[in-house]
Order: sequence, then C-alpha cells, then structure tokens
Amino acid sequence: MFKSAIAAPAIVTPTSGLVTIESDLQKADNSTGVVTATGNVRIVYADQRVVATARQAQYFTREGRVVLSGDVDVIQETGHSIRAEKLVYLVESERIVAEPAAGEQVITHYQLNAPVPNPGLQP
Repeated sequence: MFKSAIAAPAIVTPTSGLVTIESDLQKADNSTGVVTATGNVRIVYADQRVVATARQAQYFTREGRVVLSGDVDVIQETGHSIRAEKLVYLVESERIVAEPAAGEQVITHYQLNAPVPNPGLQP
C-alpha cells in the first residue's frame, strides 16, 4: 500500500519588482523602447538581492533584455559575483551571457552551498 505524501504549501516570497538605477545621466526613447543610463551606473534589484555597477546600462523593453557594459560587476548577497566587460541579461528566461574585454577573461565567484535568502521567512 502506498502512503500519500501531503505536499507542504510553497513558500511565496513577496516581491516588489522595484529596481533602483543611479547614474550620471538617464534617458528613455519611447520610439525604440530603450532606456539608457550612463556614467557611474549602479543598479539595485532588491528582490534578487543583487547590486550591479557598470559604465553604461541599457534596458531594451521590447526584448526584455538588459545590457551592462564597461567594467561590469554584479554581486549577489549570497557571495556570487561576476566581473566582465559586457553582460547581457535576458529577463524572461533569467539567463546571463558575459563577455570579457579584449585579452581578458570573465571572472565568476560562486559560493558553493550558499544559503538561499528568503525575505518571507522571519526568525
């Protein structure tokens, strides 16, 4: 006889969807759907506990694509990080493609067994 397992309810982490962008200059082009931030760009995506810095960031709203370029550093609260010259983030599929500067390499630090932060759980 099989015992039926009762699945625990999934923990739903509330998200705000808020992304904060700081830069020297920001502009949006409604005809192309491209938002561009240049100069000392700092992006904070609190829901994912990620901070990214670059010289330029572009969000292609129609394609759901973010392109960071120029001394890109992306750091996650868990200790994961990536350093590249250019990084493309595909929002819908949550995929990253990183490219190095000429003659350089992409550097990734991945913290094995890093705890997964869950802001929905309070001690």
